[in-house]
Order: sequence, then C-alpha cells, then structure tokens
Amino acid sequence: MKPTGLLFFPAFDWAISPTHPEREERLLYTRDQLFEEGIMDLPGIKEYKPRLAEPIDIAAVHFSVPDLDAHLLEAHFVAAGSTLVIADAFMKGEIKNGFAIIRPPGHHAMSVTHGNRGFCNINNEAIMIEYLRYHYGLKKIAVIDTDVHHGDGTQEIYWDDPDVLYISFHQDGRTLYPGSGFVDEAGGPLAYGTTINVPLMPKTTDEGIHYVIDNLVLPLLEEFKPDLVINSAGQDNHYTDPLADMRFTAQGYATLNHKLAPDIAVLEGGYSVETALPYINMGIIMAMAGLDYSNLREPDYARENFKESPRNLELIKRIVEVQLDRFRTRQEEIEKNRRSKGEFFSEYRRIFYDTDYIHEEQQVRLRNCPHCCGFRMIESSAQQRNGKYYRVMCISVPINCCPTCREQAISHYQDLTRSSRYDYVYLQDRIERQYRVCQPDLEREDIIK
Repeated sequence: MKPTGLLFFPAFDWAISPTHPEREERLLYTRDQLFEEGIMDLPGIKEYKPRLAEPIDIAAVHFSVPDLDAHLLEAHFVAAGSTLVIADAFMKGEIKNGFAIIRPPGHHAMSVTHGNRGFCNINNEAIMIEYLRYHYGLKKIAVIDTDVHHGDGTQEIYWDDPDVLYISFHQDGRTLYPGSGFVDEAGGPLAYGTTINVPLMPKTTDEGIHYVIDNLVLPLLEEFKPDLVINSAGQDNHYTDPLADMRFTAQGYATLNHKLAPDIAVLEGGYSVETALPYINMGIIMAMAGLDYSNLREPDYARENFKESPRNLELIKRIVEVQLDRFRTRQEEIEKNRRSKGEFFSEYRRIFYDTDYIHEEQQVRLRNCPHCCGFRMIESSAQQRNGKYYRVMCISVPINCCPTCREQAISHYQDLTRSSRYDYVYLQDRIERQYRVCQPDLEREDIIK
C-alpha cells in the first residue's frame, strides 16, 4: 500500500509576539511526540521537506496591498509551499494521502489582504486548491473545515465558486471570533448552497460533532462527488483549548479523520500546546495511515465529562436538516438569481483585522453570467498598520470563467489603469495564471506569472 505523506514545518523562527498563542512553541511538543513515538520511522509514513511557494502561487489567490512583500515573511512562503509539496506527492501517486503540519495558519485570510487577521496573512488551502486546479486540471474540490473558529477567509474566497464545496462546523459565532459562520451564509448568488455552515453551541462533544459528520458531511460529499477532499484541520475544538469552549477529544478527532478520509489535511488552529496538539496530531496521522488509534487518550480524559446535551443534539439535528435541503435545492435558487435584473450583483462589506486593528471597506461586484460563475471586481480601501491609506481595485478571473467574462474583466482592468481614482489596480487571471499590478499615477505595470 502507498504510504501517508507527512510534512512538518513548525516555523520556529516566526511568531506574532513572544506571548501570543500563535508563537514558536506551538508545535514544539507535537514534534517531540512524533519523534518519541517513532512515527517518522514507520514504513507507512513518508516524510517530505518544505519548499518556498512562488509569488504567483500566492498571487493566484490574494490581492496583497500594496504588494506581497508588505505583509509576508519567508515563513508564509514556506507554509504555503509545504502544502504544494504534499499536493504534488498526492497527484503523482507517491502517497495515498498527506498531512501538512505547518504554521502560520491561513483560513481567516481573504481575497484582499491589508495585513494579519485571525493570525492569518495568506490562505494555505486556497493557494493549494488553485495550484491543483491549474497544474492538474481538477475541477470540483471539497474543503471540510474542522477548526473551532469559522473559516471566514476560505468562505469568502470561494463564496462565488460553485465548484468548491466549503463545509465548516465551528463554535457559534455569537460566542467566538470571527462572529460569522451562521446557517444563512450559504454562498453567492451563482454558487448558492455550496457554502455550508454548522454553528455549534459551546461545550459540544464528540457525539454532536460526529452526528454532523455522519448525517451531513458524508452525505454531501457523496452527492457532490469532489475530485479532492481537503481537511482544513484546526484542532481548537479540543476541550483544553484556551481560546474556545468546546468538548472534542483526540479520539474524536482521529475517528473523524477516519470517517472523512481526506486526501490532504492541512493544520490550522489549535493552541493547547502541551495537552492537546501532540495527541490530536498523533490521532490524525494514525487514522490517515490506517494505524490502530483505539488506545489514544489524553492523560486527564474521563468519559463521564463528555456527555452530549439532548437539547443541543436536537438543535444540531435541525441544522443538519436545513443544510441538507439547502444543498439539494440549490440549483433552483441559482436559476432564480440568474433571472434577476442587472448585469452585476453588488454587495458592501466591512472587514475587521483583529490582529493588526485594520478596518477595511469593500464594494464587491459579481457579473451575472448565464454561462459561468462570473468574474469579481472588489473595490477595497483601508488604512494599514503603517498609517498609509490605500484605495485599490481588484479584478479576479476564476479558473472556471467563460471567454466572454474573461474578455470583459481584462477590458475593465485596461480602462481602470488609465484612471487616477485608485492607488493600485490588480488583475488576477487564474486561467492564464497571471497577476498584473498597475499604479495609474506612475503609469507603471508589473506582471507576475
């Protein structure tokens, strides 16, 4: 049998601050546990080494304002590049599945980035998805986000893409950052029903989460039939995590991974450095490698402390029913939206960067196309941490865009480069995998490809 690919990049030279939860020591105990247990020496494990992502890998997903160097350090390029190493190994048939145990995390990073929010500067999973779609021709991707915080960045990036099924279960946004991920957040007008959120009440246990997996996630995967399944493997649903209030166990994580059987898992959050992460990572690795994890237990685990509330379980069952119906009737809603008047759908957004304390305003326009999911135009403005204010226009051509939309997007970009209205105008062309940046006042254009 093929081995499980494992890549470990703890980024011991990167931290938000010496006392921040996202600091160098976060994966120290996990590293020690992996080596003490001899995981790397097992014949069913193949270890891979990190590499740097290329600028176009990141620019194919993000509009980094004003440029990539403004907010990214080498650790970000290595974390993103590590997912691409595992992706290549999987697509070349070297491994049966793979787990990238990396940091910095990424699932709060959105299409436009003015700084760090939710400990994230760039979205590692989205970078890997666009790499796989361009280089290997994959079309339909499913992302199952098991982080306790709603992955609002991944959701936003694929909000208007019907070929990416994004499913997130997380602690209810009324009780935890980022305050989103509610049941009615279901996707854009032409991708309705492929964003599925399951907000869970605090103290939800293994039983409640596995009800979601068995009765919602697995049936949706069976119906959606993705080319690839990715686990955005946050580990902060654990009962010892200091930033949340859930009751998931290491055994629960291992069983979840066994049921889900992801092709690729990528580490996201998880801040119980000593009492959770070593056990959860061990459980995920053992499940992916087909090893017996039945004896995996935390030292303080006591079964009597993990009983699911009947009232909470009933609430979860109702959410599951709503989301199953929404997914199965999504085409009706999409067709109704296509018949709406106007060439563009429009939406205003305010986005808060909690780490860098930045307030961003966006005006988003999506072309209402009868043949594809349309292209996006994002007008963004924010004062960054260095005090400089930017107003930019970002035009994104998705990889499943039709020729008419792509031509129109390029035309809009060319027109806007002759205007002094914006500090920067960007064109992200995922079909050609090209990124163009123009400073209208300087009549300067740079191209990344």
